[in-house]
Amino acid sequence: MATVTATRTIAASPDAVRSLIHADVPAFIRASGFDAVTVEGEAYTVSRTIGVATLELTLTRIESEHVLEFEQTEGIFEDMWTCYRVQSAPEGAELVATTEFTLGGVLGPVLDNSLIKTQRTGEFTDQFDYVERELT
Repeated sequence: MATVTATRTIAASPDAVRSLIHADVPAFIRASGFDAVTVEGEAYTVSRTIGVATLELTLTRIESEHVLEFEQTEGIFEDMWTCYRVQSAPEGAELVATTEFTLGGVLGPVLDNSLIKTQRTGEFTDQFDYVERELT
C-alpha cells in the first residue's frame, strides 16, 4: 500500500478548522478539484473529467476520532483510505491529510504510484488553500 501525507499549519483554532470542514463536507471535497460531489447517507460519489474520460469514486464516510475519514467502496483503487486530522500548533491548527492506496482495476497496470501521489498532494494543497481562504 502506498501512502501520501500533507500537512499545513492554519492560522485558526483547531475547533474552527474542524467546524468549517464539518459544516460543508461536499464543498471541502470539491475544493480538491472534483467537478461533482453527490451525497447519499454516508456515501459520497465524486467525479472529475479528465480529457474525454470521467473518473468516478464512491467513498464511504467512516465515523472516527478524525475530522473526516473515508474509504473507497467503488473506483479505480483496489483499496483507498483517506483521513484528515487536526491538532493544536503554536501558530494555530495543524491540518494533516493522509491517503493510503493500492492501485487496481483496469487502470492499475497503467498508472504509477508516483503519479497518484503527485495528484493527491495537489488535491490536499487545494483543500488546505480552501480552509485558509475561508478562515482568514
